Amino acid sequence: MWEAYHSVSTIDEALALLNDHGSAARIVAGGTDLIIEMERGQHPQLKTLIDITRVPHLDQIALQDDRIVLGPLVTHNHVVASELIRQRVLPLAQASWEVGAPQIRNRATVAGNLITASPANDTITPLIALEAEVTLTSVAGERSMKLADFYSGFRQTVLRPDELLREIRIPPLGADQHGIFLKLGLRRAQAISVVDAAVILRLDGSGRASDARIALGSVAETIVRVPAAEAHLNGKCLTEDTVDEAGRLASESVKPIDDVRGSAEYRAEMVKILVARALRHLASGEQLDSIPAAPPMLWGADEGIVTRGLPASIAHSPEAPIKSCVNGVDVNITTGQQKSLLHWLRDDVKLPGTKEGCAEGECGACTVFLDDVAVMACMVHAPRAHGAEIVTVEGLQKGETLHPIQKAFIDQAAVQCGYCTPGFLMSGAKLLDEFDAPDTEQINYSISGNLCRCTGYYKIVDAFRQAALMIAEARQG
Repeated sequence: MWEAYHSVSTIDEALALLNDHGSAARIVAGGTDLIIEMERGQHPQLKTLIDITRVPHLDQIALQDDRIVLGPLVTHNHVVASELIRQRVLPLAQASWEVGAPQIRNRATVAGNLITASPANDTITPLIALEAEVTLTSVAGERSMKLADFYSGFRQTVLRPDELLREIRIPPLGADQHGIFLKLGLRRAQAISVVDAAVILRLDGSGRASDARIALGSVAETIVRVPAAEAHLNGKCLTEDTVDEAGRLASESVKPIDDVRGSAEYRAEMVKILVARALRHLASGEQLDSIPAAPPMLWGADEGIVTRGLPASIAHSPEAPIKSCVNGVDVNITTGQQKSLLHWLRDDVKLPGTKEGCAEGECGACTVFLDDVAVMACMVHAPRAHGAEIVTVEGLQKGETLHPIQKAFIDQAAVQCGYCTPGFLMSGAKLLDEFDAPDTEQINYSISGNLCRCTGYYKIVDAFRQAALMIAEARQG
């Protein structure tokens, strides 16, 4: 896979490495797509990876000069949790909530989602509708552009090999502006968009629309706007006839792709339906917020924020040791640098409890805690373990005492074949760190990234409830 892996302590170090290595190097911010693609042999030119995940202050969301600014380490869970985002650019929060599962949202960054450039990537659609800008940085200086101009074709951007996406800048919606993001997937979670739509518009006191913007994802090689439908809405009230016509015009404005997730004909019909549905929600005056009031994040006490940077950059060569603390024990291992964290834990640390089910972030069987944050180990590069604290399923038990979630799984017969169980236990343990008494919705969302092929999940949910009761009783003495 890679030949050199650099964990940097500053952005300047990352830019210098990009300048030196050019197209043979790539930034790792979340790396959730990159590691899978490299294991599939899709980037044979990449020899050097530059990990910026422990550079402080790159995961901030702030209001600056009347723009909401996202740093390159802002994850989808950071967006979901941000009151600023949910109040001022809700469509981005809605799209971020639709990405993957908690373990993926803890690792995957919005900047990475933009750079991957898939037309099915959820956050690109609302950001184009919001007319966001990106700032690209290199040792030669900075340049900014509209996000819509960042894309040059299918999975292609204008990002140069020596550049890093430094900021995403979003104009917040005004008091008279309203927006929504809707997605059609083939399942409730962990689904790639069949079609998605973001609609932004102004409504005056009489209900007339202006400045309408409609962006569509997963229908063409890039995210597209539909000017005919936007022009039709301007100056009109959102009557049923107006809404239906806008949906029809949006559908006729695109020539949808045809793939395994949906035919072109189906996508065209769904564009019409989604656009009309979005407009009806906006016309009703009720802000549709599909995000729970207290969503489970599974991200620990520091809420996924980088609180401990590296004192200096580290160059990880294939023969260099990985020094880590795993389940409270210091390890110093000279093998496994070019593996995923999953395979390093299993093969080199000799902890086989963490399972490989899919190796692409679909099943959650490899869930571990990395610096107190739940992640899927198959989507993390092994060198990230250097200097980190890791907990695997073997670390839940303290001496002879089982963790309450382990005891509850036994009592409730929540284990069938057992292959998926480590991932469920890790998600459950982290959920119970966040909530004393999680409700059914929170339990379900916490395991949305964990798949079980044996049961109907009822016993698993019962075990989560029992574990919460056990912890509550222990606290009461």
